[in-house]
Amino acid sequence: MANTPLIDRLNWRYATKKMDPSKPVSEDKVAQIVEAIQLAPTSSGTQPFELLVITNPEVRADIRKVAWDQSPITDGSHLLVFAAWDNYTAERIDAVTAQMTEERGKIPTLDAYYENLKSIYLPRDASVNFDHAARQAYIALGLAMVAAAELEVDCTPMEGFDPAKVDEILGLKELGLRSVVILPLGHRQADGDWLLPMKKVRKPLSEMVTRID
Repeated sequence: MANTPLIDRLNWRYATKKMDPSKPVSEDKVAQIVEAIQLAPTSSGTQPFELLVITNPEVRADIRKVAWDQSPITDGSHLLVFAAWDNYTAERIDAVTAQMTEERGKIPTLDAYYENLKSIYLPRDASVNFDHAARQAYIALGLAMVAAAELEVDCTPMEGFDPAKVDEILGLKELGLRSVVILPLGHRQADGDWLLPMKKVRKPLSEMVTRID
């Protein structure tokens, strides 16, 4: 079976280890990646995370210090930080309901749906709710990486950082947010990246996929 253009782009992408500081990503492409993140599906449409797009060199240098000294953070032109809600609150869920009502009109079952959601979420421990919100951010991360590949923008998803220190650098605690994952954007430096020439390795579909017909 011939690859589709999207599959070709996904084969092109890899976790870029060396980015070229002289080749910034255009703001138009960054805007398209951000829009893909905005359009990502989330549980009950809550979108329980925020996105920070960081170009400030000093801030990115500070984050690199607490992120295992990973060079794409500063060699890339943009750093995306996905920050999840630290908890679900009545105010946050009510804001979702209000926006839904404003944009879709009054729907009889809408208020009842989100009142039921509050009855489920609000009694839970904050750590459970944060973990749930973080999983929604990861859905958006996946779409960001696909969008970047489609635009031929390199990116490197990273969990290798100290979240508490990144939260401190960015003042996230005061906003009720916690950093979850970061994604530098840039363009590969082909002659300086040890990973680029290597074959992409994935489990064969015969081992990964079980069909139940």
